Amino acid sequence: MTAPKTTTSAPPSTSAAPTTARQDESSAGKQLQTSQGKTSIAESVVQKIAGVAARDVSGVYKLGAGAARAFGAIRERIPGSGGPNVSQGVAVEVGETQAAIDLDLVVEYGVSITELAAAVRRNVIQSIERMTGLQVVEVNISVDDIHLPSDPSEDEQPQESRVQ
Repeated sequence: MTAPKTTTSAPPSTSAAPTTARQDESSAGKQLQTSQGKTSIAESVVQKIAGVAARDVSGVYKLGAGAARAFGAIRERIPGSGGPNVSQGVAVEVGETQAAIDLDLVVEYGVSITELAAAVRRNVIQSIERMTGLQVVEVNISVDDIHLPSDPSEDEQPQESRVQ
C-alpha cells in the first residue's frame, strides 16, 4: 500500500523578484567588500554624482528649493567660494551596499514632468551604480518650481538703469 501523494505549492509571496534583488544586493556588496579590503563611499560623493547626473538631463533648469537656490546664488558670487554647489537640492542616505536619493528640481516650462522625472531617475541610477557599485534602491523626485522663459535668471546681474 502506498501513501497518498500530497502536493504543496509555494506561498504566493515567494517569487523570483526577491531572489533577483538579493542577487543584485550581494553583487554590489562583492564589489565594495573583498578579501583584500573594504571600500566605503561618503555621502558627499554620492550627492555630487547624483547632482551632476540630474543636471545632465535636458529640461532640468536647476536643483534645490527656493531658499537653497537663493543662498546658492549668493554663495556663487563670493570670490573663492568654489563655484556652483553641485550637491544643492540633493539629499542621500548611503548604507554599506545601497543608496537612496532625494532630488528637488526646477524644470523648464513645456517639458513633460513625468518623462523628465523618469529620465532623471534613470540617469541618476545608472551613474551612481556605475561609478560606485552601490545599489540605488530609490530616487524620489520633488518638482518645486517651473522656470518660465519670461522669468529673470538668478545668474543674471540686474541691469543698470539707462537714466540717472
